[in-house]
Amino acid sequence: MHLIPREQERVLLHSAAELARRRLARGARLGASEAVALVCDEICELAWDGHDLDEVVRRAHGIVGPDQVLAGVATTVPSVQVEALFPHGTTLVHVDRPFGPPTPEGPGAVRPAAGTVELAPGRARCGVRLHNEGDQPVWVTSHVPLDRLNRRLRVEVDDEVDTDDADPARLRLDIAAGTALRVEAGTTRAATAVRLGGVAR
Repeated sequence: MHLIPREQERVLLHSAAELARRRLARGARLGASEAVALVCDEICELAWDGHDLDEVVRRAHGIVGPDQVLAGVATTVPSVQVEALFPHGTTLVHVDRPFGPPTPEGPGAVRPAAGTVELAPGRARCGVRLHNEGDQPVWVTSHVPLDRLNRRLRVEVDDEVDTDDADPARLRLDIAAGTALRVEAGTTRAATAVRLGGVAR
């Protein structure tokens, strides 16, 4: 049997989820890797069964409880994202706090220093409008170039921007790393984009 890379990833995810199920069945707590795998596996199956995105996200919060994971997992895993195949196509499913709220001073806690940090200092910024022309919400993550978004999401860059800075391939959303912006179905959302760093090839 020949599997494409996406199918190989799905089989690997299911294997890790089965390990999680075995541990739960004998009363053992889950580590971060198998807990995430179990949530993602269930999300993929709910999507396959035709549940809508909001229902999938709602159910995902109840798959693994905070009392079923090791100490620090809820803090270490503040969110889960997985591409799931729905009847209408593939959608990125984003679940905040899948294992409950983090412990402020638990493992992996972040203790920021005083003051502020400027993100991407000195890079050109511009306004963009994201038009979701599909019938499902679309999430746009922090560092994806704006020319590689869901094909149902149309990007419009402000007219007054210089030509070089108006190319969506050279832009990403000006939001913190690891975060995402949700654009509801059939709506337009304004945002700020920042030029990508690095050397263009």
